[in-house]
Amino acid sequence: MRKEFFAHLGLLFVAFIWGITFVIVQNAISLVEPFTFNAVRFLLAGFILLIALLFRPAKERKQSIAPGILIGFFLFAGYLFQTFGLLYTTSSKAGFLTGLSIVMIPLFSFLFLRQKTGLLAVLGVFVATIGLFLLTADNSFTFNTGDILVLCCAVSFAVHILMNGKYSRRFTPLFLSAMQVLAVGVFSSICAVLFEDWQRILSPALWTSSSFLFALLLTAVFATSIAFFVQTAAQTHTSPTRVAIILAMEPVFAALTGVFAANETLTVPAIAGCALILLGMIFAELPSKPKEKAQAA
Repeated sequence: MRKEFFAHLGLLFVAFIWGITFVIVQNAISLVEPFTFNAVRFLLAGFILLIALLFRPAKERKQSIAPGILIGFFLFAGYLFQTFGLLYTTSSKAGFLTGLSIVMIPLFSFLFLRQKTGLLAVLGVFVATIGLFLLTADNSFTFNTGDILVLCCAVSFAVHILMNGKYSRRFTPLFLSAMQVLAVGVFSSICAVLFEDWQRILSPALWTSSSFLFALLLTAVFATSIAFFVQTAAQTHTSPTRVAIILAMEPVFAALTGVFAANETLTVPAIAGCALILLGMIFAELPSKPKEKAQAA
């Protein structure tokens, strides 16, 4: 139970870091395009994790890289579908549809891994999903091509969490997180060359911009290398469904950051949405039956 508590606390820290850096990433991709920024961000984070691996026993560096690359592919696919989906849909709808991964995870867990989810965790998923809708959805919720792409993004993120949980019990967290982060960096580099004006990253003016360097270092160190290591380590002690519900706090932290740092205002539905997401996380944390707890361990 103690390990599970610290795992959940670590995941809440990850959601907090991702939430407060959301605005910073938005500012950074106004200077360089998304895949180019992610390529530099994830490659730098990957090298940081590789350096950390040098201080670990040699046997930790002699594991198979294939699972990490596979997990990294689904993580990258999430970013890919989300980036192209945002060309055709609103950011509010994209936020809600991406969050639907918390609904998909218990379903996928049962269908593909034969893992049952406790009743309270299912209730937490339901409540958090309603909260996510209130927090992110806009007034005109029609369905278009961009929405389908963002739904594919949600599927990719759900599979990423499931596979990360599966392999985190077989491989050391530091090695597994390093491989998946480097994989995202390589895949992002390929897309940057194919779809973007990647040469802008070579501009001297960009590398003398304090805002860009701050955004890059903050996201590479805290929101990528540390965050994905913590997530991978935490998933050895908790279920994918609980991971998804806790990470659903990210848009809550992002909204609160907008209020305190950018003087934004929250509507009544958005406030209710934040409260419901928090309530959903609390439901997921309530004690389950012994059999269900054993399955989540």
